[in-house]
Amino acid sequence: MSSTQQISVTAKFRAMHESGCFALPNPWDIGTTIYLEHLGFEALATTSAGFAFSRGKRDGGVPRDEMLAHIREIVEAASLPVNADFLAGYADEPEGVAANVRLCVATGVAGLSIEDNTGRADTPLYEKKLAVERIRAARAAVAPKPAQIVSMRQVSANRMRLRRL
Repeated sequence: MSSTQQISVTAKFRAMHESGCFALPNPWDIGTTIYLEHLGFEALATTSAGFAFSRGKRDGGVPRDEMLAHIREIVEAASLPVNADFLAGYADEPEGVAANVRLCVATGVAGLSIEDNTGRADTPLYEKKLAVERIRAARAAVAPKPAQIVSMRQVSANRMRLRRL
C-alpha cells in the first residue's frame, strides 16, 4: 500500500469513528478479507484468535513478527481501512509497546487495539496506572500520523466473568 493510499484509508477510518457506529468484521486470511470486502463492509479488523486458530495455535500464541506479517497480508489484500488486533502490544512496559506499535503502523493499518490482558493467571489485567501508560505510549508512537486510531480493549475481565458462569 502506498503512503497516499494509507493516508486515504486512515482518514476514512477516522471519519467512520467520528460519524458513529459501524460493523467491523474479522477476516483471518486473504480469502475472508476479499470476501468481507466484497460483501460491502467499509472497514475490517484482524482477529488474533482467528488467525492463531487457523495456524493450530492458541489465542496469544502467535509471535510478534508472525502477527505483523499476517497484519500486512490482510492490509495488502484489502482496499479498506484495517484495524489490527495487536493483542497486548507484545510487551509489558510502555516503551516496548511503543516500539511494537510503530512496527504495526508500518504494516499500513488504519488503527490498532491494545488489550489489557497480561497473559498471566495470577494477575490477568495490567494495573490501572501501567495500563494507562501503555496506551499513552502507543498513542505517542503514532503521533507522527495523528489520524491513526489507537484503542484499548478490555477482554480479560470479560473472559474471567465467562469462566465464573
